[in-house]
Amino acid sequence: MASLWRAAMGGATPDCGGVEFWSAPERSGWLTKQGEYIKTWRRRWFVLKQGKLFWFKESIVTRGSTPRGVIPVATCLTVKGAEDVLNKQFAFELSTRSETMYFIADSEKEKEDWINSIGRSIVQHSRSVTANEIVDYDSKQ
Repeated sequence: MASLWRAAMGGATPDCGGVEFWSAPERSGWLTKQGEYIKTWRRRWFVLKQGKLFWFKESIVTRGSTPRGVIPVATCLTVKGAEDVLNKQFAFELSTRSETMYFIADSEKEKEDWINSIGRSIVQHSRSVTANEIVDYDSKQ
């Protein structure tokens, strides 16, 4: 998992890719995530916007806030429930080809909402589908 976290961090300060994470997120809320090196669980404020999943220590996010980390969802292949893997209620996982990150939501509804939002973002930002490949079937009628 360390390589994805390091790639996501891009050094000491995460690369935000010009995303204004402090304004109008697609989804935001508290999740508990497992640490990269020390596998303790920490509660963090997550913000999903424009294909990036940011996390912060505090829920008040401003232009001056520095994310504790960021994951480009285009690098992710799946997001799914993980209660059976972790033996923890409301758990889900986010996976790349080589790594899996685990999160715990506060409720079943929150878990499902995060899975749906991240899943949509993965599809929208996947490198396998470019704008040129999207066919608008309505315009062909």
